[in-house]
Amino acid sequence: MTATPTLTDRTALDRHRTRARRAPELFLHEAAADDLEDRLSVVNRTFTRPAVVTPYPELWEGRLPGACVVADDAVLALEPGAHDLVLHALALHWADDPVGQLIQCRRALQPDGLFLGVAFGGRTLTELRAALGQAEVEVTGGLSPRVAPMADIRDLGALLQRAGLALPVADGFALTATYESALHLMRDLRAMGETNALAARLRHPTRRSVLMRAVALYAEAFAGEDGRVPATFDFVALTGWAPDESQPRPLRPGSAAHRLADVLGTEEKPLRD
Repeated sequence: MTATPTLTDRTALDRHRTRARRAPELFLHEAAADDLEDRLSVVNRTFTRPAVVTPYPELWEGRLPGACVVADDAVLALEPGAHDLVLHALALHWADDPVGQLIQCRRALQPDGLFLGVAFGGRTLTELRAALGQAEVEVTGGLSPRVAPMADIRDLGALLQRAGLALPVADGFALTATYESALHLMRDLRAMGETNALAARLRHPTRRSVLMRAVALYAEAFAGEDGRVPATFDFVALTGWAPDESQPRPLRPGSAAHRLADVLGTEEKPLRD
């Protein structure tokens, strides 16, 4: 059995999150929580044993009464088959094993229980990635890991199937924030505990010359007419159900009772070799 590669330095991540709680700027996590609430509001079902996986439990106070709120640890503190609803709120990008996180959520669900998650998608912070990468290459001649890897919507949707969730659906939405400069964006990321906690990161502060060059490149490439710079945050919403016999299933190939040509009123023509 191959060990799961270590992506995240959990000690550093916990330190960043603890620091963020002193002066939080959690608008992205609030946006994710709001989206999950909106999605729940259109589900025609009453949930009595919900659970929430989140790095910031304080955001869920009063949102989902009676919910079991647990941290996004490698091993989730969820009992198998104990919940009819599990939410995973904006933490998959720090997971060494995102499939494992979803499998644990599925195991925590009762049959026909609902899983809802929100994760960062692959277009998140594309502007910052580009500016920092170019600046580091220009100044140091090298490139180091700075932003956690984030999957696109298709890959995240495939994780639902790999985790054994039925009726999987992935869809996305984007949020664009604007800042006075890239430094102000970095300050916000620090205030929400989202600064670099990659295990492979450089273990010394970024050189000022790299930061200043990144700020200049960011403004040159992306600043608007008002001089402010945008930052893209790509969200992917994930929906799946714990398998149950009551759920609709696709027919077996070849089991159709009618020809498609007959239904459409057309003539079926065989393809030439």
